[in-house]
Amino acid sequence: MNIGQAAAASGVTAKMIRYYESTGLMAPAMRTGSGYRQYSEAEVQTLRFIKRSRDLGFSLGRIKTLIGLWQDTSRKSGDVKKLARLHIAELNEDISKLQTIRDQLEHLADCCHGDNRPDCPILADLSRPGR
Repeated sequence: MNIGQAAAASGVTAKMIRYYESTGLMAPAMRTGSGYRQYSEAEVQTLRFIKRSRDLGFSLGRIKTLIGLWQDTSRKSGDVKKLARLHIAELNEDISKLQTIRDQLEHLADCCHGDNRPDCPILADLSRPGR
């Protein structure tokens, strides 16, 4: 199938497919005599794998590792689980940071009168040195 068909079948845009090829995440597609990319069902399955991995927030580097594990029939599931647990720990850290940011911003918004006066604790806090 051509790149448009592969994009439709995988849910990955043609632009991203070309990007994944350029970064080495995927091997370059076979080309027709006139230079058009051609994708097999196996390559479309790899694109679906990449898309699902991206949807779960894995970095391209980790996806490359996951693809290697997926394609290695002698892999240890423990290696995959270790990678997933590491990602979970990082997500938990990110969630904690975002909750702290939300709490700080919520506090500032609560302190703001939100009326016609020019004084605003949100802007005052943002302009404080050391922030």
